[in-house]
Amino acid sequence: MLGRFGKVTPLVTQNVQLQPQCGMATLKAISIRLKSVKNIQKITQSMKMVSAAKYSRAERELKQVRPIGDGAKQFYEKAEVGPIAEQPQKLVIAVTSDRGLCGAVHTSVARHIRNELALDEQNIKVVCVGDKSRAILSRIYGKNIILACNEIGRLPPTFLDASKLADAILKSDYKFSTGEIVYNRFKSVVSYNTQTLPVFSLSCVTAAPKLSVYDSLDDEVVQSYLEFSLASLLFYSMKEGACSEQSSRMTAMDNASKNAGEMIDKLTLTFNRTRQAVITRELIEIISGAAALD
Repeated sequence: MLGRFGKVTPLVTQNVQLQPQCGMATLKAISIRLKSVKNIQKITQSMKMVSAAKYSRAERELKQVRPIGDGAKQFYEKAEVGPIAEQPQKLVIAVTSDRGLCGAVHTSVARHIRNELALDEQNIKVVCVGDKSRAILSRIYGKNIILACNEIGRLPPTFLDASKLADAILKSDYKFSTGEIVYNRFKSVVSYNTQTLPVFSLSCVTAAPKLSVYDSLDDEVVQSYLEFSLASLLFYSMKEGACSEQSSRMTAMDNASKNAGEMIDKLTLTFNRTRQAVITRELIEIISGAAALD
């Protein structure tokens, strides 16, 4: 029994000796985390500055592009183009990008399309512009995606990009009657709305009741205009989405920098308190040892 109790004493002494080491380990862990949070704050601040510069350019370009989108929409409104009941096939184009860290810009577009697919999954096909919408929608509705393109968002969109996308959509095997472009319309630096733009096929336009308002329109002219109109609407929606994305990323990075600053303050306070506790404990041990020697 005495031998067993004799073995307990070194363990207690060992625990007392480990206390300063635990304090030092805690200080090291806090300092490592503090350094990592400071690095994250530098990154978010840099990304905010980059997004602010890109946002200024995107906003200037958007003001020049908006008349193109408004002109393309007015044609369908003036001619009162509508869907044909006998042709329920619908095409939905999701305008997003490949880049993240911009709030709910991409998820709002995917959520809108997902709600439509939940109502009529059989007659709707999707074209994903950007990897973000494809990644979200392919989890449940992967079979409904007929076309996907990437490398969107790295550079400002151009009309050539929209023309290539429109050509790929028209050359696809899917013959749709109506469709819509789901995009984010820019309102201000801190707000945007997820809206849609109509897209119609040649049969819907030729069956419009007020198409006669426009003179000298045969099927070839209408088809050529529909191709140009699709490219114009895609270009307009991509510009709106790019501006909304940059403004949302700028706001998100600003919030992330503020959160990192608050975390740095808390970690600094915790580090100082822990260091003071370690110093106080070491002083108590030194004084206790000196008193024991006396």
